[in-house]
Amino acid sequence: MQSFLEIHDLTTGKTRLVLTHDGVIEAPNWAPSGDHLLVNGDGHLFRVPLDAPRLVEVETGYTKLNNDHGISPDGRWIVFSNHLGMGSEIFVMPAEGGPARLVSPQAPSWWHGWSPDGQRLAYVAARGSRVIDVYTIPVEGGAETRLTQGEGHCDGPDYAPDGCSIYYNCDRGGHAQIWVMAADGSNQRQLFADDQVNWFPHPSPDGRHLLYLAYPPGTLGHPAMLPVALCLCDPDGGNRRRLMEFTGGQGSINVPCWAPDGSAFAYVRYEAA
Repeated sequence: MQSFLEIHDLTTGKTRLVLTHDGVIEAPNWAPSGDHLLVNGDGHLFRVPLDAPRLVEVETGYTKLNNDHGISPDGRWIVFSNHLGMGSEIFVMPAEGGPARLVSPQAPSWWHGWSPDGQRLAYVAARGSRVIDVYTIPVEGGAETRLTQGEGHCDGPDYAPDGCSIYYNCDRGGHAQIWVMAADGSNQRQLFADDQVNWFPHPSPDGRHLLYLAYPPGTLGHPAMLPVALCLCDPDGGNRRRLMEFTGGQGSINVPCWAPDGSAFAYVRYEAA
């Protein structure tokens, strides 16, 4: 497998290749400083400096990281999900390095979003019935708050830039579509309806756009190595358009991937070696 880490600039409409890797890297985050990306690969976490792109390992103390990781709005902290005995757990560590602290009270839990004020984490988890629902929790830990109630498989929660709403995908209508709700879980509503299987909505930091991943009709889950499209729409779901098509899916944009100013986003596409 070859991975191609790329950046698409909305202003110019151009895409540039940042890094080619013989193997799988996934889920680029853009640092608030704007100078590097964060990706995972082979159970580890890596920085990619944009002035001299290469994989620079971030020492986490764990070796089974998945593609659910991110950087705090102030750039001081890194959150990541790591698989241990009971499944995925969520940890927070200083961005400059240091011991990681367990946040999630139970497993499995998969991180997806950080509130703009840096106070809460949004994630998905399976509890009891094993249905995947959306939860939030204080960054310092404590009681988790369940926002969806088993209406379907809910995934990919990401905060709006004002912190008042959370976007997510859910298949409660038959297949995965894009939904939004208030940050407390109220006023849940579907943004639009189409025949594509839509995952991982990410609002831009400037509040102008919503980016999401569209799978072909009939796709189950969010697998890798399928013909997919990156789509852009307004925050209310209007003005939808397909920006690009490539082979990807799992690992392409699982987590927040926008540039700090909202002018560009990072993603990964794949080719069989």
